[in-house]
Amino acid sequence: MNFSVPHLTAMALMAAVLLFSVIIHEIAHGYVALLNGDPTARMLGRLTLNPVPHIDPIGTILLPALLLISGAGILFGWAKPVPVNPRNFRNYRWGELTVSAAGALSNLALAVIFAVILRLVSGNLGLLMLAGFGVKINIILALFNLIPIPPLDGSHILNLFLPANLSRLYSYLEPVGFILILVLFYTGILWWIIMPVYNLIASFLLG
Repeated sequence: MNFSVPHLTAMALMAAVLLFSVIIHEIAHGYVALLNGDPTARMLGRLTLNPVPHIDPIGTILLPALLLISGAGILFGWAKPVPVNPRNFRNYRWGELTVSAAGALSNLALAVIFAVILRLVSGNLGLLMLAGFGVKINIILALFNLIPIPPLDGSHILNLFLPANLSRLYSYLEPVGFILILVLFYTGILWWIIMPVYNLIASFLLG
C-alpha cells in the first residue's frame, strides 16, 4: 500500500465524497417518500446529513476500505437503506417509481454539480481532486443502483413494469440478489455492464 501524502490525501477525499454521496442518495429516497405521503424516514430520523444513522458496516466501511487499500482505482459502496412504507403512498405505482429513482437521480445531480465546480475552480488542487472524484463516484453510484437485481433500486423500477406472472418469478431473485451482485463484482462483469455508460456520461460532463 502507498503511504505517501498525496496518495493518502486522495484516499481521504474519495472516502469523504463517497460517504457524502451515499447519504444524499438515501436522504433522496426518504424525502421523495415523504412527498408521496410516507413519513417513515422522517419519523426515524433518517432525513439527516449526520452520517451515523446511515452507516452500513459492509457498504459504507468494509467494501470502500478494501477497494481503497487494494488500489482498485474505483470506489463505490452504499449506506443503510432508508425505511420506506409503500402502504402510505397516495399512489402506489407513482410512489414506488419516484422513490426508487430518487437515489440514482440524486447521484446524477451531484455529478453535474461537481462537474460545474470542476469547471469553475482553478488553482486549488484539493478542491479540483474532490470535484473530480465527485463526478466519477456519483456516476458509478447512479449506474450501480440502477442495475435490476434485488435489492438495488433498478429492481424496484423494473418490477413495476412486469406483468404479474413475471413479477412473481422475478421475486425469486430477492434471496440471492446480493450473491449475484458479488458474483458480478468479482468476475468483472459488473464493470463490463457499467463502464460503457459511465464513459459516455463522464465524457459529457468532463468534456
